Amino acid sequence: MAEADSSLSQDQFNCSVCLDILKDPVSIPCGHNYCMTCITSYWDLTGEYSCPQCRETFIMRPALRRNTLLTEVLEKIKTGLSPIPCPSTEPGYVECDLCMLRRFKAVKSCLTCLASYCEVHIQSHQESEALKRHVLVEPHGNLQQHICTKHQKVLQIFCRTDQMGICYLCVTSEHRAHDTITPETERATKQIQLGMTLTEIKKKIKEKQRKLAKVQDAMGFLKVSAERETQESATIFTDLIDSIEKTYNKVTELIRDQEKNEVEKGEGLVEQLQSEIEELKRRDVELTKLSETEDHIHFLQIFPFLCIHPEDDPTNVTINTNFPSEALRKEMSRLKNHLDEISKWGFENPTQAAISPLPSTMQPPEPIKRNDFLQYSCQLTLDPNTAYERLYLSEENTKVSRSLEAHFYSEHPDRFEFWDQVLCKEGLSGTRCYWEVEWSGAAEIGVTYKKIKRKGMEQDSRLGYNKKSWTLCCSSYTYSVWHNNKETELRAPTCTTIGVYLDFPAGTLSFYSISDSMILLHKFKTTFTEPLYPGFCLKEYNSSVTIC
Repeated sequence: MAEADSSLSQDQFNCSVCLDILKDPVSIPCGHNYCMTCITSYWDLTGEYSCPQCRETFIMRPALRRNTLLTEVLEKIKTGLSPIPCPSTEPGYVECDLCMLRRFKAVKSCLTCLASYCEVHIQSHQESEALKRHVLVEPHGNLQQHICTKHQKVLQIFCRTDQMGICYLCVTSEHRAHDTITPETERATKQIQLGMTLTEIKKKIKEKQRKLAKVQDAMGFLKVSAERETQESATIFTDLIDSIEKTYNKVTELIRDQEKNEVEKGEGLVEQLQSEIEELKRRDVELTKLSETEDHIHFLQIFPFLCIHPEDDPTNVTINTNFPSEALRKEMSRLKNHLDEISKWGFENPTQAAISPLPSTMQPPEPIKRNDFLQYSCQLTLDPNTAYERLYLSEENTKVSRSLEAHFYSEHPDRFEFWDQVLCKEGLSGTRCYWEVEWSGAAEIGVTYKKIKRKGMEQDSRLGYNKKSWTLCCSSYTYSVWHNNKETELRAPTCTTIGVYLDFPAGTLSFYSISDSMILLHKFKTTFTEPLYPGFCLKEYNSSVTIC
């Protein structure tokens, strides 16, 4: 209870302006008390005579007189109470050494006075001509570190030889032959080194951030690709299982039908043979009786009718027990062996060179008509992070146009810096894909690996001019294809609609001219080892490409 009362009394004697214990306390007409300096400064600053607490306004500036009784009470409190620290968990927090009851945060430390001061108590060092010559530094919790332990003087010299701060007396004694300099000069030299180090660190931070962005993008692409591949694999295996079940049911039905037909044929043969056997048994009995009779006349009369040799048996008793499924068993055995190989796949080597392709009889047929191609249609969208600054994306990022003015795009490591190119967001791999585009002006339509260079004006950054990309160049008068900086000119009438067919497993990339019919312009044959990203390059102003 005593501690509560003591704390309450301290709060009551604080000035509401400076929040410190009252100094030269005065009372204003509304009854509130302030430091004389605080309330005077407040009125001078605001230009109106009001109470900072209750906001009561006075017409005339009140005359201020020292509150003698309150002054005496405060003197007793100061002598009877110890200062109350104001704890803080803030790193580097230093308390003011002059605050009496509540310790406020220091804003400066004086190396001359060896004390720290808050905003209120530092004013004397800023106003007094004598105190202005003191050395002020940032608040320091242990000012003794700035004092020479031998001479008890302020450390004002830096010894380069020993890499330590020293006082003036040290210069004339044990550091006499050492390389000494003022801390300010040494700081300027070190500041330059620090600036270079900071520049290098910031550069590394940007590099790490770019790598982080690439890794995050790769992880995002990996997640999307894994989900897509999982769904496609589920569809393929579901269809495969359905096809196997249908084939199994059909083969079983054929075997049962053949069994039924052969059984019916066999039952007819059994019935016929049994009838013939009964007839032969009957004749056997009659002939046996005839052979035993003693009536020669009867024997001779009956013999011509009974002793007739049986005709040769024309009945075919062959039952076909062979089923025409040997070829099927061989094909199913090949399929099983290939599935066993697939189950051993690993993805460390993306080329999977050791895996044999599916037998040609098990691959889907090559598309011929446009409707056959459309079943492999894929949805594509342009990636703004790759677009050159003079390319403009529109129609929900399905159309790209080239203009004279540069467009504002944020910096991105995937953006093309020199060539007027843009890539799609989607990476295509592991399946068949088909898409169509409409072009105008002069355009290049192709695909590339993601690792294609984005910076600089070298040809390695251009579609078709490196080993990582394949492209079709379209103009109003001719076609040509490019790969690995090699051009192949094509002879075909130009058309504004181009179809692109990618058979990733087979390693083929085909370009078609689409009008009333589909005309094959060129087919690349290779082995794709990474996902392919469709891309476009616009070579003239007012050129455009639209993904259909």
